[in-house]
Amino acid sequence: MYRQISRILLCILVLVSTLNIAEAGGIRKRKIRRLFKHSAIFNDHFTGFALYDLDENKSLLEINADKYYTPASNTKLFTFYTSLKILGDSIPALKYQLMGDSLLFWGTGDPSFLHPDLKGTKALHFLQQSGKQLYFCNGLYQNEILGSGWAWDDYNDYYQAEINELPLYGNLVEIRKGNGKLIQSAPDFFAHLLKADSSLRTNSFTVRRNLTDNTLMYPVSASPTENYHQYVPFQTSTALTIALLQDTLKLNVCSLHLPLPADAHTIYDLNADTVYRHMLQPSDNFIAEQLLLSCSSVKFGYLNSDSVRNYSLSHFLNDLPDKPEWHDGSGLSRLNLFTPRDLIALLLKIRAEINNDERLFSLLPAGGVSGTLKRVYQTDNGKPFVFAKTGSLSNNYNQSGYLITRKGKHLAFSLMNNNFVEPSRTVRDEIVKLMTYIHDNF
Repeated sequence: MYRQISRILLCILVLVSTLNIAEAGGIRKRKIRRLFKHSAIFNDHFTGFALYDLDENKSLLEINADKYYTPASNTKLFTFYTSLKILGDSIPALKYQLMGDSLLFWGTGDPSFLHPDLKGTKALHFLQQSGKQLYFCNGLYQNEILGSGWAWDDYNDYYQAEINELPLYGNLVEIRKGNGKLIQSAPDFFAHLLKADSSLRTNSFTVRRNLTDNTLMYPVSASPTENYHQYVPFQTSTALTIALLQDTLKLNVCSLHLPLPADAHTIYDLNADTVYRHMLQPSDNFIAEQLLLSCSSVKFGYLNSDSVRNYSLSHFLNDLPDKPEWHDGSGLSRLNLFTPRDLIALLLKIRAEINNDERLFSLLPAGGVSGTLKRVYQTDNGKPFVFAKTGSLSNNYNQSGYLITRKGKHLAFSLMNNNFVEPSRTVRDEIVKLMTYIHDNF
């Protein structure tokens, strides 16, 4: 009996020792849980966390990971994956058909056409050099100019540009301090709409567009600084698209309302990765929304972001742990709801689709190096170890992405924070502290 008890005790000791060795050599979940438990920041609001070992293909830790959160710009990861599945190596810029001495063309939602950062010009040159009478065929876009669940009073802010089938200049007017005049616009087409307004009382110079038209009001009581620079969304319409095209191309452009023929040709513009990088790193909402329209154009021949989101959910994302509430491409909508474990599943799909970490990590913000994480993390001897999408709205801040530990482990993580009242910087810094700890110790 004594020997039998001794053997049992020995087995228990060996088992405990083995578990301790495994825990010491891997991710110490209890330590991470303790960090959460004793964090004054994470415990004063709604926090969810999921951590996944990409090398071992297993979940490491989940804390409220099955609860729904407002994802903000983490939504762009859904748009990114959908675009990877539907779009090819390049973004379609225009659909067109030649009819005698006429060139008929349709928009595809391409965000790059004369975009201030992307500067897509292939469609522009194609139209300029056609030698044909140009006809813009409108009517393929089937949604509203702003997304569902967006804040109406953000209409004047650069991050909430309107959505349409043939965007030009990012659907933004750029305003700077003028050379020899107070301010100037780009394109210059909007210069005549800049109006002084003596009723605007402010100590800082800013331009505000009228809610219902493109009149751009600026205060008399303040002057622009030397480095003043502002982007203001303009109100889109078919008439304005025609006018901007004529002003830019220096050619006559007419409008028609015709269905897209099945044999229409396609002009492609920028490399897709270039567009994805400009969406993900600075978290460009306009590009995200327009990419969904490009996907819809490729898949259906019309432009409807609802259709392409539903298609993606039913064909590409139907095996996620929790059914997402996905309502726009950018994350501006407060109607979006995802769980951290959904984000982990999505990150696994994205990595499998690209199948090249170097390429994948070059597209995402890199901690201490690029995008929205450039000034957030410290690098490890000059090398970033976090590659993740941030997501922020008032009272919400999230990070979801990939982490490489000092010991070379590859992890995926999603840390979502909703309904806090302290500054976002405070929550962000707590995330950085946790992810840096995981990097340093595992």
